[in-house]
Amino acid sequence: MNPYASWLDGRDPLAIIQETSSLVKAAVDAHQAAGTIDRPRAAGKWSLRQVLAHLADTEIVFAMRLRQSIAEDDHIIQPFDQDAWARGYAEAGVETALAVFTTVRAWNVQFIRAQPEAAFARSLSHPERGTMTFRTLVETMAGHDRNHLSQMALTSSAQTPA
Repeated sequence: MNPYASWLDGRDPLAIIQETSSLVKAAVDAHQAAGTIDRPRAAGKWSLRQVLAHLADTEIVFAMRLRQSIAEDDHIIQPFDQDAWARGYAEAGVETALAVFTTVRAWNVQFIRAQPEAAFARSLSHPERGTMTFRTLVETMAGHDRNHLSQMALTSSAQTPA
């Protein structure tokens, strides 16, 4: 089960994850110019700074998941509590989080592109989501990106970037 599959809209997940860094950078630039980097989009929601810190943390997690899924037969993904990780996000450095995200993302894209087609069928499992494939993991990354890009729009009514 991929909770982010609906965010793909039939698009190639690798194309989505390749373009995300530039879209995140554009959102950061727009929020910095507007002075809204720390303004939550709605009550109880994360600010752009917090979403960006989450993306940086999650990209590190995806790096491990991708590599372990290829290196280990029937790898079991270790879930994490995003809310517990988010406790320090309000103080996260925007430039540092952006650098971590873009650098690790480039490394992850290179890793994914290097995999033979057969690797995308490798089985892994998530304790909460069940059995999936390496392809599902890549699709999850892409859907996760699009979900958070929609949250990074300058207005809460903005649509997800294409």
